[in-house]
Amino acid sequence: MSLLTVNNLKKYFPAKTSFFKASYVKAVDDVSFSVEKGRTLGLVGESGCGKSTIGRTILFLYPPTSGEIIFDGHKLSAKNISSYRNRMQIVFQDPYSSLDPRMTIGDIVGEPISVQNPKMSRKERSEIILDQLKFVGLNTDHLNRYPHEFSGGQRQRISIARALTTRPDFIVCDEPVSALDVSIQAQVINVFMELKQKLELSYLFIAHDLSVVRHISDEIGVMYLGKLVERCPADELYKSPAHPYTQALLSAIPVPDPNISRMRSRILLTGDVPNPMNPPSGCRFRTRCAYAKEICAEQEPEIKEVSAGHTCACHFSGEF
Repeated sequence: MSLLTVNNLKKYFPAKTSFFKASYVKAVDDVSFSVEKGRTLGLVGESGCGKSTIGRTILFLYPPTSGEIIFDGHKLSAKNISSYRNRMQIVFQDPYSSLDPRMTIGDIVGEPISVQNPKMSRKERSEIILDQLKFVGLNTDHLNRYPHEFSGGQRQRISIARALTTRPDFIVCDEPVSALDVSIQAQVINVFMELKQKLELSYLFIAHDLSVVRHISDEIGVMYLGKLVERCPADELYKSPAHPYTQALLSAIPVPDPNISRMRSRILLTGDVPNPMNPPSGCRFRTRCAYAKEICAEQEPEIKEVSAGHTCACHFSGEF
């Protein structure tokens, strides 16, 4: 059963290019997907492809330009989103800027409770705060300390604890480990996975590191220039990628074995990412694709099913 369903979501940002003409940055352009209860959808792609914008638009941190967001059978809007804030939370990318340096850890973690449940007693509030800190591997000694006294990994654990205090069903993880050292990344990822099992959480896990996404995701969606170009179960994406952009991303993953690394062929993309204010006609990836033909410039590829549960937006998927 789908906990979250996104249909034809668009988010355009106005960008003035001249006094007479208004232009728009098409950050998210007609994206549809769903996240089932207790499962994780990983979202990957280059910087600027619209991953974080999708996460923030789902939560109405950015108002959607158009499209439909359905959460647990209810269509979300600017009018009713406040009723679902306690069930939908976000963990931001940078643990150094997402925590208020003037607040203690106890106040930071307890703030969502004060906003969502202002009538809750102080004792009950304190118990929830302590429970959430224990969930993420912190203790009571940390309550009266400030963010600058913690490492990056500890700060991200505090951010996770803050997101958990309202007992959410769904969490947007907006590149939560990209600002951390590799050893700390593994610890934070393990925290996410443990919490998912214990609390039956659903995640939209946004990242640009494909190896991290594979470890935590049940399904993976690949984005390019505001479009979702491929989506399938995590293991299948690595075994048989159908879109040339996905193949290029996978070829860039470093392999620790030098012998295997020498045998692999790296797919190098030519050119730069096009301007999202003026994307290419037809397929948006065609200007960097080695397989592009005339039809790619004339027609936008439809999202079609390559195999069971595996969809791809390419005119020639499965032919290369």
